[in-house]
Amino acid sequence: MPSFFNTEMLLPYLVRLIVILLINPLHECAHALAAYKLGDNTARDRGRLTLDPIAHIDPFGALLLLFCGFGWAKPVPVNPNNFRNKSRDMMLTAIAGPASNLVAAFLGVIVIQLFGFYNGGFTLEDADTKMEYVFTILYYFTVINLNLCLFNMIPVPPLDGSRVLTYLLPPRAAVWMMRNQRYFYGVVMILMITGILTWPLNLLNRLLLSGMLTITDWIPAVFG
Repeated sequence: MPSFFNTEMLLPYLVRLIVILLINPLHECAHALAAYKLGDNTARDRGRLTLDPIAHIDPFGALLLLFCGFGWAKPVPVNPNNFRNKSRDMMLTAIAGPASNLVAAFLGVIVIQLFGFYNGGFTLEDADTKMEYVFTILYYFTVINLNLCLFNMIPVPPLDGSRVLTYLLPPRAAVWMMRNQRYFYGVVMILMITGILTWPLNLLNRLLLSGMLTITDWIPAVFG
């Protein structure tokens, strides 16, 4: 088989497709659902209250993600004027996205445990190649969801975590943060590109993953 079709070469693109077609739509749909439940129909009326990836794909962001490993989906439109409590409900709508990724990651761990793939640190023994590929996809699905959850909860505009911070801050400080969000986000991007922010995020990712595995460690024994 030509090297171009080598599974190891295609796997990163398959993982990125999973992000584009499954993980990003889940995140954005969670925002839309939270907004809808809190009284804002804007996202629903614009067809964003769905897991259909077509509704959430930003063409340029998707192409960048597929070929460069970094991209984005279309932001979900929200009208805070439709909320009963603007600050609180914006925070809850923002948290819904990362929360959906955290739940998806936990479900991924459960599936891994059900298949008995976890063996003292994510090692496979006596497994054929096909099962290794399945495990790898499940593993990346779980880790990417955790990464998205943690990254989006950084309390810097326009990331979701900033809504939590602005809810807790005095009104004047919150307004100042939102007015200067492009500068804060630029600093975060520089920290990501230089790798300064990567280490703490990876550490938190490993801690969360380890905790989830510990909580579900009984599953292989029961269902094995």
